[in-house]
Amino acid sequence: MAVHAARPRRPRRTLRIAAPVLGVLIAMLLVAALWIGSDLRDAQAAADDRQAATRAAGAHAVHLLSVGYRSVDADIQRILDGSTGEARAEYVRTAAERREGTIKDKILRAGALRALGLVSLTGDTAQVMVVGDEVIRWDGSKNAPREQFHRWNMEVTKVGGAWLVSKAELVP
Repeated sequence: MAVHAARPRRPRRTLRIAAPVLGVLIAMLLVAALWIGSDLRDAQAAADDRQAATRAAGAHAVHLLSVGYRSVDADIQRILDGSTGEARAEYVRTAAERREGTIKDKILRAGALRALGLVSLTGDTAQVMVVGDEVIRWDGSKNAPREQFHRWNMEVTKVGGAWLVSKAELVP
């Protein structure tokens, strides 16, 4: 005759305690995951803003340094499209003179970005240092091209989701 050993039974009390504890742990893990995800999104947004602000300043510098008599209207429009505030007002004020001189002298300016660096980013305003140079040629002239080196401290402002240069100061 076989004797069956009695199996120990788990008290139902343990299950009644374990289920709520497990639920609380799962809720805590979910809250932690959402919090970490939010921090990651914020960090990515800040990194995207830093990159977009520096890219806008660099593109603006190249546009300033790349104006030719054959495309002067489109070149000036690119400068205006990439600017706002004080910088845009200055370019609007000097656009006609810049256009006239470029066409009259048949100037071909080609700019290159050499370096740029974010100095600061606070909210929707960034300070960016930009270094570029340009080669200036005069179409039909036998004069040698002239090279110029430029450094700017640019203030870049986020306007309607786009980063635009709001101030550009040449640094000696």
